[in-house]
Amino acid sequence: MHWLSSAVKISLKNLLASKLRSFLTILGIIIGVGAVILIMAIGRSAQVLILEQVEGIGSNLIAVLPGASDEKGPPAAIFGIVTKTLTYDDLLALRNQRRLPEIADGAGYVLGTVTAAFEGTEMNASMTGTTASYLNVENTKMGKGRFFTEEEEQNFSKVVVLGKGLADDLFENDEPIGKPVRINGHSFRVIGVLVERGSSGFGASDQDNSVFLPLKTAQRTILGINHLGFIRLKAKNAELIETAKQEVAVVLREQHHISDPQNDDFSVRDQASALKTLTSITDVLRYFLLMIGAISLIVGGVGIMNVMLIAVNQRIREVGLRKAVGARRRDIVIQFLIEAVTLSLIGGIIGIVGGIAISFLAAVIVQKIGYDWPFLVSFTSILVATV
Repeated sequence: MHWLSSAVKISLKNLLASKLRSFLTILGIIIGVGAVILIMAIGRSAQVLILEQVEGIGSNLIAVLPGASDEKGPPAAIFGIVTKTLTYDDLLALRNQRRLPEIADGAGYVLGTVTAAFEGTEMNASMTGTTASYLNVENTKMGKGRFFTEEEEQNFSKVVVLGKGLADDLFENDEPIGKPVRINGHSFRVIGVLVERGSSGFGASDQDNSVFLPLKTAQRTILGINHLGFIRLKAKNAELIETAKQEVAVVLREQHHISDPQNDDFSVRDQASALKTLTSITDVLRYFLLMIGAISLIVGGVGIMNVMLIAVNQRIREVGLRKAVGARRRDIVIQFLIEAVTLSLIGGIIGIVGGIAISFLAAVIVQKIGYDWPFLVSFTSILVATV
């Protein structure tokens, strides 16, 4: 092993002799390895956050979305395409126990963004226009006050229920119940505050920072529309999901006078389908981000290759002298390989530590903002980046 230790000493001596060149090469590896670990950690954490929010709603829910879509692909509504094929009458038909005995309850939704103001404090908020059955369908509870009733829903009442986070920001230490709040310039009376659920920042799941209005009030007063954004139905138990989905499709075809299923203008999905679709979409995003990070690694690898090529060209006389005194071709190759491996290992170790540290810091910062962001660094990302 004497020849190996000798080669290591010579390699380290040569690297220390060119400190700036070695540092810049190691820096490329640090950035590449750290970027791959960080990107994979952020991608995985975001995916878990989204899926946990969907799973938290319940496993016995069926979503009815406007517009037809392939069963294996995402519905058009996910991409923000507005389709006006669902109405309040459809919701009433789907909640009819005689037509759909498998369904326990259902709620209609319209979404938007509004400005909520109270005594000089003004904030942007998500708006959910929904029915009085929201609490039962979404499996959530009131923190204080009450939710609006079916009568208030039908009478276009100007009452509002606030998410916990929005109520705290608007009212601070004041009691919100009974106070007037202006939403897009219209005066509403606060009748309740929901319990804290935890923010996800994704659509209707961001309950804590939303205002909740009676469905018809939100349609007419805020949005000026007559159609529904989507419908959620709660099956009596998870075992009835498949049967309920088929019956829901039959009822909607009757409502929309559709005889051929190929002409459906709606999509019916359950939570399992939604999770599968979201998983496939987020997987694509994760792999895309990984490819971007891999480019940094390729740049770092090319940097090492260039440094070694320059080192060989600059040390032709040294190589010739060593071969003249008996060094074999293998000895010369091993020396340069050790130099390359040393650069890679130093950069890789620092990159791993840096990538994990930045991933942890990012998780802490996002959690401080209020999101339930998990800190996830997989061994696979470390292995892939290092190799």
